[in-house]
Amino acid sequence: MSTRKPSQPPPPSGTVAQWASQTLRSWSVGALPIINHFLERLQLEAILQAHLPSRDGRGKLPVARGLIILVQNILLAREPLYGLRAWAALHDPQLLGLTPEQIGSLNDDRIGRCLTALFHGRRPALILALIRQVVREFDVGLDQLHNDSTTISFYGAYPDAATEKNRQGQITPAITWGHSKAHRPDLKQLLYILTLSSDGGVPVHCRVASGNVADDTTHRDNWDMLCQIAGTANFLYVADCKLVTHENLNYIATRGGRFVSVLPRRRREDTLFRERLQRGAVVWQPLWSKVDEEGEVIDRFTVAAGNEVLSEGYRLWWYHSTRKADFDVASRSNRLDRAVQRLGQLQAKLRAPRARQRDRVKMQEHVEQILKHYEVTDLVRVELVERPVETFQQRRRGRPGPNTEYIKRVRLRLDLDYTIDVAAVANAQKSDGVFPLVTNDASLSSLETLLAYKRQPTIEKRFEQLKTDFAVAPVWLKDVRRIEGLLHVYFIVLLVEALLERELRRGMDRAGLETLPLYPEGRPCRWPTARRIIDQFEPVQRHVLETTASSTPVVTQTAVTQRTAVHNQVLRLLRLPKNAYGG
Repeated sequence: MSTRKPSQPPPPSGTVAQWASQTLRSWSVGALPIINHFLERLQLEAILQAHLPSRDGRGKLPVARGLIILVQNILLAREPLYGLRAWAALHDPQLLGLTPEQIGSLNDDRIGRCLTALFHGRRPALILALIRQVVREFDVGLDQLHNDSTTISFYGAYPDAATEKNRQGQITPAITWGHSKAHRPDLKQLLYILTLSSDGGVPVHCRVASGNVADDTTHRDNWDMLCQIAGTANFLYVADCKLVTHENLNYIATRGGRFVSVLPRRRREDTLFRERLQRGAVVWQPLWSKVDEEGEVIDRFTVAAGNEVLSEGYRLWWYHSTRKADFDVASRSNRLDRAVQRLGQLQAKLRAPRARQRDRVKMQEHVEQILKHYEVTDLVRVELVERPVETFQQRRRGRPGPNTEYIKRVRLRLDLDYTIDVAAVANAQKSDGVFPLVTNDASLSSLETLLAYKRQPTIEKRFEQLKTDFAVAPVWLKDVRRIEGLLHVYFIVLLVEALLERELRRGMDRAGLETLPLYPEGRPCRWPTARRIIDQFEPVQRHVLETTASSTPVVTQTAVTQRTAVHNQVLRLLRLPKNAYGG
């Protein structure tokens, strides 16, 4: 006897209003035509089909289409997996590329199987094919690539993902503890590595690693993959200070690569330079003044005179930024205030009448943790001392009176003294605003090296979008294969967002526009974001009026929400076909 569950009927399509013999059916359209335009230019469905495993017998929904539905949803609504069916039912099925039956088949398990298929697919080859299509179709430059990583935190035990495992020929990463960039050392994590092009901040590569993997061990494999994507080793690789190890730098340099990075504070070259700063032996030369949109100077950069080199022989530039100096002062002041507050609370606790803290070693460890946490170990002097405390007790029981005798007892109580080291703070101020950059490209001037690195914050913006706009939360998935698949879906989402922003800004440049009236009340927006564009188109719907005659509904009228002047302007700048929204 078959135990197969009967298939569920497809959900109601769109929203429905009825009166007499007429039915008005409405579907959300929103920014779907824009998103689909970019997905078609990416040839995403064909690339996914070519690199994913063959469809299994249970598949009512093609794996590639299921992943594209997930991409559309994350960009437009960010519904959880279990909410995809209800979300899709409100949208035009044609724009989703689904039949009503396929919409009815959407559920979290089916989409989860799509993510599992993505994990078992040829992901490196898939990303390679996708980015090559990006370069061909959108003419994205790959001459300067920026790399960084972040951590994705997890709540729960995840016992099946405690270590790396081989699953059908693929290695799953370990969800475990490591250095948390979210400042949550109590949570397990994965490491998410992302590389962007300086041309529009377009993502070109991503990789997921175990949560306890050190950043400095990821760069060589990452750089090798980027060489395949770029088709050459002669691109400028920009990364944070974890790149600067003898092995990493020599690996790239000896293979014809170029790099720019920040010198870590642990290097001897850093210590020696800051000692020269303390002696006033550094000469600074004007380099560049950065101005805002109104032409006001917001930062002044100077560069240290002289020819500085690393022990490995690579060029070392030392810079000073007035804006960074102000930030360093404010940051140090804030850290000192918070550290002093914590020490004051600890001091009050030790001096309380019923204080029982007598373990000097444990208290010293607590103090060191506070100073280390706020990075003020060298700026605050702390001393644990034992001070005598007098107490008095009646010699005999009874109510005290004029002739009552008291016994004085003296005991030692642990106490805390602390003070800010003014001289140490003054010495630290001499290094405010100073930062070093390392490069092996002798053709780069000090200004060119600085400008190359100044684009590095773009990758921080993508990570911010990942954790805020998209609220990446793979914690709802327990299978590490599906988690890694989802993080690769987010890579595609970031790619579409970046291309949308890049194409719109290029369209504005072609049209000679500095702003678009995207803010409330038509206020100008100089740097339109994908989220701002998506929100603009959210009210757009498609309506169908059906008249029932002899029990058979007949479509009598079809209409789409009238577009605004801003809608039409955006569509022109993006070069979307005129019929993308029905004419």
